[in-house]
Amino acid sequence: MPEAAMLCHNHHKQRPICKMKHDTVLITGASSGLGQTLAQTLARPGRTLYLGGRNVQRLNETAKACISRGASVHLHIGDVANRAEMETWIRSTNGLDLVLACAGITGGTRKPQTPDGAPYEPAAQVYRIFETDMMGVLNTVLPALDVMQYQPRGADGMRGRICAISSVAGVVSYPGTPSYSAAKAAVDRFMVATGGDAKKAGILLSSVVCGFLDTPMVAKNAFPMPGLTDVNSACRRILRGLSRNERRITFPLWLVAGSRFMDLLPIRVAEFYYNNQPTGATGSMPEPDLS
Repeated sequence: MPEAAMLCHNHHKQRPICKMKHDTVLITGASSGLGQTLAQTLARPGRTLYLGGRNVQRLNETAKACISRGASVHLHIGDVANRAEMETWIRSTNGLDLVLACAGITGGTRKPQTPDGAPYEPAAQVYRIFETDMMGVLNTVLPALDVMQYQPRGADGMRGRICAISSVAGVVSYPGTPSYSAAKAAVDRFMVATGGDAKKAGILLSSVVCGFLDTPMVAKNAFPMPGLTDVNSACRRILRGLSRNERRITFPLWLVAGSRFMDLLPIRVAEFYYNNQPTGATGSMPEPDLS
């Protein structure tokens, strides 16, 4: 092990001596919310940012802010659900230190269509959430893994770091957001399970299990959002966790711990609670953009 890596390892419980290498960074979902904040936070002279998103105007605004901070910026206008397009883009970077898979959408159930009907989630919404939140992550992570495995190890012994945004919703089987909960659960399990082998090659896979973030995605939710976290605070927590090589970055801890407890309860008990509280109740979330 290189000397610098040994120093970092020996002082891990204190302040690390070696810094996380992230001269080249790729971010999906960089046109708004967490992805945009991460891009602007990471922007500085000598750093190259590859930023992806679907909204041209907002992505250009992110780019301008990053360039004003001294970063070199390359934009990709496209959908993370397009596997071939994502693979071509990621491979064209010729090397990445850090990948942040932030693209995602959310959506809840709708009110019954008939007097004796039940809340439901439209099929088009279910498919689109899985395509974006789960397949979009795979379309980002898998080519990034392939690119990183051929890179030389850095002073800290790492070839690269890949981080995907999961959610506290992935910890529970929440009836208000069925497909979102399932997609985020898949992301978390995949990142953590695959990360056990990837770390042997010097590649960190991290899953971010977080609660509500103060972003445009949740701005129109018509219900209380316990543990709502400022996006700048979330950004700092994620980057700190990555610098510490955390496989699962969790916040707020109390919300995630409580959600894990709920998932241990009998289904009928958990559902009784979920169906009798306002957070994420049927019809309380705006319809997502499925285009």
